Amino acid sequence: MKAWVAERLGHYGEVLSLIEREAPKPSGSEALIRVKAIGLNFPDILAIAGKYQVKAAPPFVPGQEAMGEVIEAGPESAFRPGDRIMTMNPGGAFAEQMIAPAISSFRVPDGMTDADAAAFQMIYQTSYFALAIRARMQPGEVLLVHGGAGGVGTSAIQLGKVMGATVIATAGSDAKLEVCRKCGADHAINYTTDDFVERVKEITKGRGADVIYDPVGGDVFDKSTKCIAWNGRLVVIGFTSGRIPEIAANRILLKNMAVMGLFWGAYRMHEPHLIQEAQQTLYRYYAEGKIKPMIYREYPLAELPAALRAIEERSSYGKIVVVP
Repeated sequence: MKAWVAERLGHYGEVLSLIEREAPKPSGSEALIRVKAIGLNFPDILAIAGKYQVKAAPPFVPGQEAMGEVIEAGPESAFRPGDRIMTMNPGGAFAEQMIAPAISSFRVPDGMTDADAAAFQMIYQTSYFALAIRARMQPGEVLLVHGGAGGVGTSAIQLGKVMGATVIATAGSDAKLEVCRKCGADHAINYTTDDFVERVKEITKGRGADVIYDPVGGDVFDKSTKCIAWNGRLVVIGFTSGRIPEIAANRILLKNMAVMGLFWGAYRMHEPHLIQEAQQTLYRYYAEGKIKPMIYREYPLAELPAALRAIEERSSYGKIVVVP
């Protein structure tokens, strides 16, 4: 099979090679799938560089998210050859075949396209856990979504509307603001031309946002503490800005706010039943037409580095899908 392999840790443009490699073999409850679509995510870039929470030893096949058709199943697997499934694995997706672990693999519902299935699990599971389980967002609250045109951002906007929130989204260009509006954002703020703190205060009549969804970190995190409502919850999703911020505890006290993290992947170890329950809820939302991945573009496998570059340079929106 063909696979992109990171020969060492570093920038994807320097360390990835497309080579012929022996296909992996499933065991236990695992399944081997023929990859039909790969969902790209910003953490893929971090993983290749050795800067992600989960670190692989080179040489390795990067990529966490894909969908495909089962070729072979381990003796304890619930899947059978021919099943269409979506899967998440710490690595292995940037290839024509990959191992699908039972704990994070699901049958693709009838009516869901290959591209939607490849783009579905990471962003919607992340946003659902952040909003419903960590922040326990309530109907009528105000949700502020940073990086609203990105993969997790678009999913957070959609789920925020499903949960009955008034959604404010930030993005870096007028074109990306339009993406946020298409996802359902009630208000969209261009953070390059407007002070989002003042705009959030204006929109909420000085009250601030009840829940803040922050995959950016850095200055965005710092400023978010200035427009959070009393009893507000600031959910840390990631640090695409490159800077991990800090906060003085007295600011948490004075605002009576909660600052909480969301590392979705850890639920596979600690509370896997919640992932199963969330997936069925998300499938129902999809079937009802309430959520759908915003797909920027599909790339062939040979052009995967160009697809990663679009994410790195922030020229894309929503999700990018790679098709072997």
